[in-house]
Amino acid sequence: MHILNTIGRGVIAAAMGVAFSVTALAADITGAGATFPYAVYTKWAEAYRAATGNKVNYQGIGSSGGVKQIKAKTVDFGGTDAPVKEEELDAVGLVQVPTVMGGVTIVMNVPGFESGRLKLDGATAAGIFRGAVTKWNDPAIARLNPGAKLPNLAITIAHRSDGSGTTFAFTHYLAKQSAEFRRDVGAGNTVNWPSNAIGGKGNPGVAANVQKIKGTIGYVDIADAMKNNMKFIALKNKSGHFIVPNQQAVADAAAGANFKVKGMAPDLLDQTHRNAWPITTATYILAYEKGASVEKQKALVDFFSWSLNNGQKMAEELGFVPLPAAVVKMAEAEMQRIR
Repeated sequence: MHILNTIGRGVIAAAMGVAFSVTALAADITGAGATFPYAVYTKWAEAYRAATGNKVNYQGIGSSGGVKQIKAKTVDFGGTDAPVKEEELDAVGLVQVPTVMGGVTIVMNVPGFESGRLKLDGATAAGIFRGAVTKWNDPAIARLNPGAKLPNLAITIAHRSDGSGTTFAFTHYLAKQSAEFRRDVGAGNTVNWPSNAIGGKGNPGVAANVQKIKGTIGYVDIADAMKNNMKFIALKNKSGHFIVPNQQAVADAAAGANFKVKGMAPDLLDQTHRNAWPITTATYILAYEKGASVEKQKALVDFFSWSLNNGQKMAEELGFVPLPAAVVKMAEAEMQRIR
């Protein structure tokens, strides 16, 4: 079933049926942070400016940079894929709201294997990314791929060199699968990668390294992976099914999530739906509950309200997964705290 039939159609129909007007504003707004939503925020900004004349500029510098810049008050909003904890939000007076969802994919460059033809489970993926499994014909990989002609080829790990929410989600998933991974590598925006790893800036940097180096495995968000026609690993989910990442699998993983928690950041990893993509995540904006400029705070709320009601189709076309209609209403309600 097409994803819009399940989570987006109601929002889009409402936006089409009722004219969504935004009062012309003098204030332009700026944001910075996660590279994962860069494409969709840029697309939304272009469409918003065409509709309203108002400008929004967003720089993809990584989730860690986005959190630092909003705390330093050098931007009007920060972007992060790694949700900020409740106590930290309260301590500095920040509001956190999800905007779109996606998945972190495991991508590869293994000669002789097309997308989805090589299978891994969570434990084996954790072994690879902590440097314990170093050849593609390792028995641990062979057991999951009976009959496959696995090459005697060294594995190179491609990872983010910058502080990254994509790394945060991916390493937290692997840490759930393996205590050894948590011990040796860790889980967070930056971690201790093994010696057979090479860093790249942003999701595009990781994608480029995977594409140019044979034997490489890496992780990028689903939108960048689709845009670059990358080859996916099929990953075993919690219900025992090998899943190739796609937008519907991300939507299925999020279907039962409780976004009513403080900060609207439920754990979407390793969900039990039979079709769930195991490494599903949302991306978030951060803004001050009480800002120095009333005009900029209003402009920020208007932009994301407009985007959530009018930009769902744009998000899907770029490889993202729209928020469920009920979560859009929750996000709009939460943004009313931004004043």
